[in-house]
Amino acid sequence: MSLSLEEIRGALPEGGLHEGGWRFSPEPLRLTKAETRFLQGLGHPLARFQHACDEIYRRSAAGSLPGWIAELLDTGKPTWMIELQREAGRQGQRPRVIRPDLLLQDRGFALTELDAVPGGMGITAWLSELYASAGFDVLGGASGMLDGFSSILGEGGSVVISEESEDYLAEMEWLVAKAGGGRSVVPAADFKGGADEVYRFFEWFDWESLPLFRSLAEASVTGAVKMNPPCLPHLEDKLWLALLWTPAFKPLWRDMMRGSHLDRIRELVPFSWVLDPSPLPPQAALPRLEVHSWDEVAEFSQKERQLVLKISGFHETAWGSRGVFVGHDLPAAEWKQRIRHALADAGQQPWIMQEFRETRVVEHPVYRDDGSIETFRGRVRLCPYYFIDGSGETSLGGCLATLAPADKKKIHGMRDAVLLPCAPA
Repeated sequence: MSLSLEEIRGALPEGGLHEGGWRFSPEPLRLTKAETRFLQGLGHPLARFQHACDEIYRRSAAGSLPGWIAELLDTGKPTWMIELQREAGRQGQRPRVIRPDLLLQDRGFALTELDAVPGGMGITAWLSELYASAGFDVLGGASGMLDGFSSILGEGGSVVISEESEDYLAEMEWLVAKAGGGRSVVPAADFKGGADEVYRFFEWFDWESLPLFRSLAEASVTGAVKMNPPCLPHLEDKLWLALLWTPAFKPLWRDMMRGSHLDRIRELVPFSWVLDPSPLPPQAALPRLEVHSWDEVAEFSQKERQLVLKISGFHETAWGSRGVFVGHDLPAAEWKQRIRHALADAGQQPWIMQEFRETRVVEHPVYRDDGSIETFRGRVRLCPYYFIDGSGETSLGGCLATLAPADKKKIHGMRDAVLLPCAPA
């Protein structure tokens, strides 16, 4: 059982699904039974984690938790957006799709990001349908992605997509055409309103480029428009991955989440820190780094720099791996410069640092351009898509695997990467 290169290419819609394309495989990525079970059960803990993050933020903003939490998460955001997100939270608005970025390790996974405005839904839906039609038992089934997307954007709804996200236009047009029901895809510059429901395919940092972005946010909070993902930019910060490990938060997380859910999230998320230029007391040290200041971290040797520096969010480089720097992959001078920049930036744009997690090298059959097959050695990022229905139930719609060349430290969609669905072994 396999798909030929001719069958795959023949099934592609005219014009393709993504700018630049990707490489193809005759079969899906096989996951062990344990890995499959883990992914199938991960959606609910992730949803509870997001709920806890929102609750912590709102309690901090209201004064029942320390105010510095909300202040940190509001850094760099305009006042109108801060006020709107607090109102949206009070109304119980929540994201209806959750997509973690999971690195496949020798044992288990490492979660490096929770993508709030995930690309790849159309590609994953197309791949799932194609490989399922060839007889493969793909995660989420042939229609899981399509059903999930249809559940979060009702009939007659519009996908409003920004110029910044135009690389994803083709896949969203295919997905919307497949879903039917009068749904449409509209470039943000051309959107004239009239839709009761909107799927937001733009980032909040881009709000000044078009007045539409603010007006949609305001309309979603007044109830004039139903928008998803909602106006909750504090949930789109990577800061939460560091706050998960903040020592002072330990009892707070235990109060907010069931122990088994919290343990599962901590098992996934590498230990992380917020880069704060404030000096530590003389007797204190940065947890696990065992140094007294970030200046000392800047002087780490290459062996000690098994660390990843990331911009947190609300910035044009905070998506697509552009604001990610792998410490042991940088020259010493650049590592030092990056840390100093992040510390100087803290008042306008927070940064976090994470422990680097080594990924497993896998071998998988991949087509060459001439139709012959090679054994491709690469590292894998998994992107499962979890959809949340109106009653709060979470389901796995599908899972996209990105297989990047083994020498790449950052795994993301690229011309020499392979995109494929996942199936149980």
